[in-house]
Amino acid sequence: MDQHIELPKTYRPGDFEDRIYQTWCEKGYFTPDVTNNAEHFSVVIPPPNVTGQLHMGHALDETLQDILVRYKRMQGYNTLWIPGTDHAGIATQIKVEERLRVEEGLTRYDLGREKFLERVWQWKDKYEARITGQLKKLGASCDWTRQRFTFDEGCSRAVREVFVGLYEKGLIYRGYRIINWCPRCLTALSDAEVEYKDQPGSFWHIRYPVKGEEGAYVEVATTRPETMFGDTAVAVNPEDENMKHLIGKTLILPIVGREIPVIADDYVEIGFGTGCVKITPAHDPNDFMVGQRHNLEQIKVMNDDATMNAHAGKYVGMDRYACRKALVADLEAEGYLVKVVPHEHNVGVCYRCGTTVEPMTSDQWFVRMKPLAEPAIKAVENGDINFMPERFSKNYFNWMNNILDWCISRQLWWGHRIPAFYCDNCGEMTVSREDITTCPKCGKPVRQDEDVLDTWFSSALWPFSTMGWPEETADLKKYYPTSVLVTGYDIITFWVSRMIVSGLEQMGKAPFHTVFIHGLVRDAQGRKMSKSLGNGIDPLEVIEAYGADALRFALSTGNSPGNDMRFSDEKMEAARNFANKLWNASRFVRMNLTINEAVLPGEDKLATEDKWILTEYNKTVATVVNALDHFEVGVALSAIYDFTWDVFCDWYIELTKSRLNEKETEGNEVAQNVLCFVLNGILKLLHPFMPFITEEIYQALPHDASVESIMIAKYPTVDEALSFPEESVRMTRVINAIKAIRMRRNEMNVVPSRRAKVYLETKYPESFPEASHAFFARLASASEVEVAEKFDDSVISADNAVQIITDSATVYLPLSDLVDTEKERARLQNEEKKLTSEIERLTKKLSNEGFVAKAPVAVVEAERQKLARYTENLEGVRAALAKLG
Repeated sequence: MDQHIELPKTYRPGDFEDRIYQTWCEKGYFTPDVTNNAEHFSVVIPPPNVTGQLHMGHALDETLQDILVRYKRMQGYNTLWIPGTDHAGIATQIKVEERLRVEEGLTRYDLGREKFLERVWQWKDKYEARITGQLKKLGASCDWTRQRFTFDEGCSRAVREVFVGLYEKGLIYRGYRIINWCPRCLTALSDAEVEYKDQPGSFWHIRYPVKGEEGAYVEVATTRPETMFGDTAVAVNPEDENMKHLIGKTLILPIVGREIPVIADDYVEIGFGTGCVKITPAHDPNDFMVGQRHNLEQIKVMNDDATMNAHAGKYVGMDRYACRKALVADLEAEGYLVKVVPHEHNVGVCYRCGTTVEPMTSDQWFVRMKPLAEPAIKAVENGDINFMPERFSKNYFNWMNNILDWCISRQLWWGHRIPAFYCDNCGEMTVSREDITTCPKCGKPVRQDEDVLDTWFSSALWPFSTMGWPEETADLKKYYPTSVLVTGYDIITFWVSRMIVSGLEQMGKAPFHTVFIHGLVRDAQGRKMSKSLGNGIDPLEVIEAYGADALRFALSTGNSPGNDMRFSDEKMEAARNFANKLWNASRFVRMNLTINEAVLPGEDKLATEDKWILTEYNKTVATVVNALDHFEVGVALSAIYDFTWDVFCDWYIELTKSRLNEKETEGNEVAQNVLCFVLNGILKLLHPFMPFITEEIYQALPHDASVESIMIAKYPTVDEALSFPEESVRMTRVINAIKAIRMRRNEMNVVPSRRAKVYLETKYPESFPEASHAFFARLASASEVEVAEKFDDSVISADNAVQIITDSATVYLPLSDLVDTEKERARLQNEEKKLTSEIERLTKKLSNEGFVAKAPVAVVEAERQKLARYTENLEGVRAALAKLG
């Protein structure tokens, strides 16, 4: 890259962002050297699903990661950021099936497994490329030479190794248990894949007749009457005095006519509901456990698509809700329905399609989680892993302490096929690391399990599978454990917990030291972005309009760990304004440079304003570094923004202009060097947040030729040699005085061209030396500056001047200098006349009892407030007139 390139007049990010990214890739800046002995900093990207393209939540996630990665890279760490994508079993299969249905009128069964999977791989290739392109557009400094996919050959080998290893330890088993079933996706779901939503429903109270006792019955209440065909008992609490007499009796199941027993179980809560609970072991997790204790039959009454099966009798083939409606009508007609009580209840729905989940028994594969969860809980308890913010560890502990066995089998075609092989000849089941074709027991052909593994099973291995495990690779030795995981709070249970479990079990080490949790990106009104609301925003469209740096700036502004953020057009405008401000300031500096290299002059050559800006810069560095070290990205960016805009651009550049105009002087060269030094420092501080604009400007400024990119420049550190506290205090007093003068002149509508003498009365006259008077002349329209510890009233006083009080001085501006006395007197007299007239009118109006009695209270009160305001204004006008004499 050439030094001293010119900066165009207008900031157009589209002109250089792609070019710069391409250069970074070609130079290999993103690819670390595994043999480098520097301390490592490694991150694995939370792999986006290959279901489509990145949304604004992804943009936030990747921006935060890139900020940390670029920061650590510039600090000299051996930095690795591994990119990749997730095959996303259910989600991707649904997308491809939907496209098949809409575009070709086909189902996956029409194609067959092999042909269908070819279509899914085509989909994957297309959308993985799109996602990769989006990440590059955003400026993500991932090592693309190490890009991975959860279903690639290496990750698939890791998945198989873990499955077989856990199976051999007895931690993976196949069993007939209650699971969450999605009737639309036609697959089992783990507990973490079920979301709960409040939905209106009812409690149907139903009579179950007691066998052999005319007119006797028990009353049960249920929210799902259609499951009663699977009832195999009614339970009561053995300690319930009102119900214990029923234990051992036989009931007749209404409509069905089947006999079921009354059993005793303390699962039933005394005093809750009717005291009798229908037990349906095949369709309720709690009932399943009761059924296990009492050896009850499991009667599954629904098909996989939630239609009723033969156990439902005449209702066979009906959808579950149609069956419910018909059954309730029949129960009422036959006198079994006691009452219907409306009830708002928490219903589980599929996290992908939103369909109400049906608990039902099924033959599935499970991971025994309790023994795996124990070390994972301890790892967070003892500080091996820290959540940032710490409050999110509560979500983690709540999940892990109450964890159930994880159902890992899915009735899908897209995913890692379960490595279990069945022999139909002898019944042998073999779990194998390699595919087998014949039974090791009898030699006959075998068939592989049709199911695939839960997507999260492979995602759980991501921190080490991406580095080549189960091989002992150089990457694993160098970069594992990773340094930090950046992710949203919504997948702590899905993903974070399982990565911790897997890392500890397979590697013997936690997969990361810190979990940096961010919130969700919401719209300007605070609503979650969704297709149904139509408020989703495509990051690429934003980048096209504003540039990647502006998007990154907007996503980082105000960002606080764990908290949701609002995204708006106003944020993007503010981001672009900042980029423009930086660009224009840099152009000004660049246009005034004659030096070929920036060398900070010695202390003796620095002006007070130079020492002030260096001190302020040093303070900013301290704030930024401390904030980034604590993941306070928003705090860090705010400090850079305030320093760049308010201190450097608005003040220091202005303070240097007189020296910049004095060509070929020592003062001119000093100003150039300090301007260049501080601006380069700003660019380095800002680079992790806005990488493109900082690189483009860096290349236009004098810099160390051996550091060909700002990406590999050293991140600023606090330097005591840049701290000049006394001079900084003095300059701050000058600036505060100038600010106060400008503000008062603005309030009085005094034009800048009208100059006024400035009298500075101060206990700190050394802070306002003659050298500072030029600043008052240029920046505060001073015609002259006089400084004293105390002025005699005959010289200047509050009687004939505007008085302004600052933290270190009292400033007097002669009224005669600020205004044309006769014109101002005429203006004030006219204002006095208007106010007097209005006061008379309002006084008369408010003295009218009829108005006060009939007008709305708010109207009367508004008129009284107006009268008080006019009266106060009149006093001010008369005081001003008195000053004019």
